[in-house]
Amino acid sequence: SSARRLTLEIQQAATRVYDLVAAVKGFTQMDRAVVPERVNISAGLSDTVVVLASKARERGVSVSLKAEPDLPAALGFAGDINQIWANLIDNALDAVGENGHVELTAMREGKSIVVRVIDDGKGIPTDIVNRIFDPFFTTKPVGKGTGLGLDIVRRLVQRNNGQIEVESRPGRTEFRVCIPVAESVIAGVRT
Repeated sequence: SSARRLTLEIQQAATRVYDLVAAVKGFTQMDRAVVPERVNISAGLSDTVVVLASKARERGVSVSLKAEPDLPAALGFAGDINQIWANLIDNALDAVGENGHVELTAMREGKSIVVRVIDDGKGIPTDIVNRIFDPFFTTKPVGKGTGLGLDIVRRLVQRNNGQIEVESRPGRTEFRVCIPVAESVIAGVRT
């Protein structure tokens, strides 16, 4: 009956909301009151690629990762930083079509490690590119995106004293994240 179907839909919606709230709560508690630590950016990126490999394969998307050899450690919260990569790479996989390509690079530039997540999808329209970091803004169909992904990414980047920028045109979208390099002296101990 339609009443039973409606009850089931409400239960499913309630479960999704509960899961989302739990996930957001997990984010806000993550690494709380812990001092920043040395973070291996290359390892975090390659771990994230491994985790998302099956999604990439299902979509026929190739993912490449080029990290500068002997990249110094960044200073930040590893959980946060890996969540940044997971969100950006996941979004890139959604943005490209069949046989698309996602390219990841990591290199030192001055006192920062700069990670670029580049996809060859259709790009972000110029009229919305300035709104993509706003809370609850999404271009995904109803029920597919919360609109919290890039808002959370921006907050996590800020919490790690980093910066995030985006440049987009049809066929090439680049998210650029800068995270500070761990200085050679932490708490008076030479490393």
